[in-house]
Amino acid sequence: MRSIKTILFAGLVLVNSSLFAQENTGNQVIIKATDKHEDIIRKAANVKPSTRQLRWQQLELTAFFHFGVNTFTNREWGDGKEDPKIFNPTKLDARQWVRTMKEAGFKQVILTAKHHDGFCLWPSKFTEHSVKNSPWKGGKGDVVKEVAAACKEYKIGFGVYLSPWDRNHKDYGDSKIYNEYFVNQLTELLSNYGKVDEVWFDGANGTGPNGKKPVYDFANWYKLIRKLQPSATIAVMGPDVRWVGTESGYGRETEWSVLPADENMLKAIADNSQKEVAFVPAGDKMGEDLGSRSKILNAKGLVWYPAETDVSIRDGWFYHPEQDNKVKTPEKLMDIYFSSVGRNSVLLLNVPPDKNGLVSESDVKTLKDWSFLRNELFAENIAKQASLKASNGNNVNSILDGSQHTYYVASPKDTAATINLTFSKPVEFDVLSLQENIAIGQRVEKFVLEYKDGDDWKTITQGTTIGYKRLLRFKAIVAKEVRLNILSSRLNPTITELGLYKSK
Repeated sequence: MRSIKTILFAGLVLVNSSLFAQENTGNQVIIKATDKHEDIIRKAANVKPSTRQLRWQQLELTAFFHFGVNTFTNREWGDGKEDPKIFNPTKLDARQWVRTMKEAGFKQVILTAKHHDGFCLWPSKFTEHSVKNSPWKGGKGDVVKEVAAACKEYKIGFGVYLSPWDRNHKDYGDSKIYNEYFVNQLTELLSNYGKVDEVWFDGANGTGPNGKKPVYDFANWYKLIRKLQPSATIAVMGPDVRWVGTESGYGRETEWSVLPADENMLKAIADNSQKEVAFVPAGDKMGEDLGSRSKILNAKGLVWYPAETDVSIRDGWFYHPEQDNKVKTPEKLMDIYFSSVGRNSVLLLNVPPDKNGLVSESDVKTLKDWSFLRNELFAENIAKQASLKASNGNNVNSILDGSQHTYYVASPKDTAATINLTFSKPVEFDVLSLQENIAIGQRVEKFVLEYKDGDDWKTITQGTTIGYKRLLRFKAIVAKEVRLNILSSRLNPTITELGLYKSK
């Protein structure tokens, strides 16, 4: 996976600019040469997610199911020469997969419908390298259908991963022929399984039998998705969601969803052109700072392009029996949660089913125990015991009502604000949770949480960006008066939720 992601960020993603023009949701903006510093900051503060991007961000937890012939060969990457007859998950239970993730708090799953080996988990009409030529269910099985049905039953989102690289296809390397093949397969997946909530591409691009690498027709792939599944999010080789830059599960401490955009893309948007343009944030994609003021002030434009943080529950992406005793601990997953979801990202956790077609007991146990830890920690928001007062602005009490639709907003001309929490008696806490109302943009640049010790205010913790959610842990504090100081913001800041919690 790592080399795939390197390819992803080394190349350009092509997309038809009309996709953005049709959105009309304010998720991109052009910066003019005449714009002053304050104009650029104002524009940045008002870039906001599209409807599909907002829904995706609010999922928080999504799952990957890496499953296929690699599960049976005990490999990570297949070569496309596998005999379909090796695929025979005799106890396959997609309901168990989805139920496991649902009970662990996940809101969406993504299935590797086809990995680089080209083996299709559905009976595609366009290749013989699929489940239809396996002994599983006498060649009548369809893993995609079973996972889609389970997602519908358990009311969680369903997504598909379709590898652009296909090591089995004889014409891979011939751009025209292969792109037609890929469109045919993508059409099957988007037409025959009900609602698809996410389509996930990586940038894997190997050499075909003719010695050449094909040029992927991303523009038409995206058009097809928008046509057949208009509400589907396209990630991470796509226009809706980007890769955070690591497969460790740990995102940036400063994570902006508003990034500098490529000049060509913005010109095409401005011209309402129907031409293909390069969609890619400008500058370094792997650095620790992608969207602060120093990055956006010289940009040609800005785009809402949020981060997804992926990691596997095991060392590998596919199931390997020797890794049953190397499953990440619940405590490790909790740390990853704080460092992904808690850093303005969505966590994509891979949980690979085994050769029987089941999520293994070791993985199930870890997920259950991790879910218990999360539920236990966030069961009681201690901040709800406090009386609130804000230095300026309106609706401060809404930050404790548990609703994403209500929020505190500072006065229009204020880029700083203080929210005081006063308790009737001292309380103990060691976790801070903050959320901005990203539906209208991401604004907060710097904040500090303090408590009153005698006549002095002392720092508990501090941070830069908040975005959808920021989670911070610290040494336990006992205090009667606490305050959140928003020190810097792009326009007047908003806070939709504030939480104080105590680890058990």
